[in-house]
Amino acid sequence: MIDPLTLRRIGYVVLFLVLSGVVVFIRLLPLGGMGGGLMPPDLIVCLGFAWVLRRPDFVPVLLFAAALLLTDLMFLRPPGVWTALAVVGLEFLRARAGLLRDQSFLVEWATVAAVLAAMMLAERVLLSVFLVGQAGFGLSVMAFLANALAYPLVVAVSVWVLRVRRLQPGEIVAEARLA
Repeated sequence: MIDPLTLRRIGYVVLFLVLSGVVVFIRLLPLGGMGGGLMPPDLIVCLGFAWVLRRPDFVPVLLFAAALLLTDLMFLRPPGVWTALAVVGLEFLRARAGLLRDQSFLVEWATVAAVLAAMMLAERVLLSVFLVGQAGFGLSVMAFLANALAYPLVVAVSVWVLRVRRLQPGEIVAEARLA
């Protein structure tokens, strides 16, 4: 028989994979009238960041990287650049999840926004160094703003609908004994 804690973790890993697939499917739909509109946020990155700050065990880094690499290929972005930067950002946030647990949401949001800004700037520098064509700086800033503004909505859905909550100190000890 499988341990309930392990089953719950596997369930959330599968849920992350399903939500990533839904995001890709919706972005690929020909929904007309989208041309010239606002940049859509990268919901997979926002979801990964929100979940890793609440429950680091729910977002395996290889699954996160595979989902983003697939989106790079499907959306014709330079393969691996955004994925690598997002993995570095995810692991940066994973290392600080314990520190951010005791902070307010505004501190968390500012930290995630700073990571997203660093990722945007690093992507632009990398693409420039390798002479890869890229969108204008204004579009990159719009994409950053879309991600930063979508993050609180992703957190709200994750916490209130999907029940991905931060571990409390007593729960950390209890889960460590069960694992």
